[in-house]
Amino acid sequence: MATQQISVFLENKPGTLAEFCKVLEKNNIDMRAMCVADAMDFGIVRVIVDDVYSTVTILKDEGYVCQITKVLTVEMEDKPGALGKILSLLTDANINLEYTYAFLSRKKAKAYLIVKVNERKKAEQILSGAGIHVVQQDELSDIFGN
Repeated sequence: MATQQISVFLENKPGTLAEFCKVLEKNNIDMRAMCVADAMDFGIVRVIVDDVYSTVTILKDEGYVCQITKVLTVEMEDKPGALGKILSLLTDANINLEYTYAFLSRKKAKAYLIVKVNERKKAEQILSGAGIHVVQQDELSDIFGN
């Protein structure tokens, strides 16, 4: 099972990200991780939240175009070389990394990597087989300290 990420399309102009954040605040949605990518006319905000379906419903009601994407959340040691080990495992298995971003949690000495890959299930098997913990959606509350 993967982590569910919400991808939201925003017009690329001043204030749209701030307005998006206000919608989350107004609805008491706690964003746990975020990545922003831009193109010429629009941006894509990728967020990890605890309650994906409620958040998507709220965003659609507010007029946002969004979708749920399955990604992997990988727990790693918060130390030099940990990221390289994970990326090498994916490379050695010929798994293409489409994008990635990371976040820290309240767990001491742990960091978390969000990865979107071309072969998610294979990547999960490779990483798990190497002793790397792939976080499931229902574990996010524990990571975030809820």
